[in-house]
Amino acid sequence: MPFINPEDGYLTVINLFKTDTADRVDRLIGEMRAIVDTAAFPGWISSTVHRGQEKLGTANFIQWRGKEDLESRYAGDEFKHRTVPLFREITTLVRLMQTEVELSHRHPSLGDVTEISPERDDYTVIEILGVDPADQNDLIATLGEAHAWLADTPGYRSQSVLRGIRSRGPQDDGDGLTAIGREHDFVVVYSQWDDKQSYDAFRARAADEQSTARRRNEEKRNSLTTDVDWNSYRVVHTRSAPQPTSA
Repeated sequence: MPFINPEDGYLTVINLFKTDTADRVDRLIGEMRAIVDTAAFPGWISSTVHRGQEKLGTANFIQWRGKEDLESRYAGDEFKHRTVPLFREITTLVRLMQTEVELSHRHPSLGDVTEISPERDDYTVIEILGVDPADQNDLIATLGEAHAWLADTPGYRSQSVLRGIRSRGPQDDGDGLTAIGREHDFVVVYSQWDDKQSYDAFRARAADEQSTARRRNEEKRNSLTTDVDWNSYRVVHTRSAPQPTSA
């Protein structure tokens, strides 16, 4: 099963899809599963498909050996002439985000490495935080400081912080990709919770009921963040590249 671990050094690509009907979500999941189940791309490590819960959509958490392998995939005829047109047809938004894992923290009872798998029952939340590139390091550090008090939050399981490198989406005319925003203008927060109730309670807690550490931390986070986009998910499918056998 895939793990989120800064020490692995993978290029992590989070493909975010939004759509407007439940039927199209079903179709997205089916198409994504088909791609994942036949993946044999050089440098591909793993893909984990997430189904949106709070809002209609999906996300695919993909690990690559490095940038050159990803660019080779994007340059292929199948991607340009089948995959891109297909997702343009059934989505209202496509955002392909290159990131690298900076921090990964778990509740002390959950071991050393964050696992993502449909065999787990995590209520997963993915937040995309916009940031001025000059403030990206400060925002990442601020998010890391939250780990000191998140461990005491009921229902909290893990939080991983990923540095945004660049975002792309389908061109309006053509089968290629075009840049979205600027390089290093976002940060991704990937968190796992016991259930929707515990996450909703965490979000809804009034400022005057929060600890001083949380209140100050969130004030700083908000001052560095230019916009926020989030959804909750359930992991529905995953597959990893075969590992070479030892001699």
